[in-house]
Amino acid sequence: MSQGFSIELYFDPALENQVLKAWNVLARRQISTQLIEIESRPHITLFSSPFLDPARLESVVKSFVSKQEPLPLSFSSFGTLPNEKNHLFLAPAPTMALLQFQAQLCEAIKKEGIEIGEEFKADTWIPYCAVAQQVPKTRMAEAFCVLRELKLPVSGYAMDIGLVEFSPVREHFSFGLGNAVEP
Repeated sequence: MSQGFSIELYFDPALENQVLKAWNVLARRQISTQLIEIESRPHITLFSSPFLDPARLESVVKSFVSKQEPLPLSFSSFGTLPNEKNHLFLAPAPTMALLQFQAQLCEAIKKEGIEIGEEFKADTWIPYCAVAQQVPKTRMAEAFCVLRELKLPVSGYAMDIGLVEFSPVREHFSFGLGNAVEP
């Protein structure tokens, strides 16, 4: 049964591999394997909803990305959200280009009559790339030490947007930024 849908911003191969290195080190140390197990892909979540019709969003996303160019990203820090889920993430520098990109996408979605949740509104959205989920509290310090070993900042580009259903992750569609369609 689906837990929800999200529109995800994907990275160029070199940046994606940098994030995967962190996933793999955390998995080898048996700190967190969940992102690998659910067959996720390194990303920044731009929008998420428990219910939506993928077909309804496909033309909106396709039109939006056709007017966009690859977006520079630089993950310069890491952290955790203040909740009980014990997720760790890499945080991109919150550039005006990234913030406007997400806000414009949500505005296009909103025009289709789809409600934008509070955490995805322009003044509250926090961009991040998950590197670990449900880390045991007793392993959080060790997980932070692993992330400190990364050579930050790691930089690259956001290249694609995809709509996925989770969990496990199943992609409905994806489009390259600036391109009409990807095969």
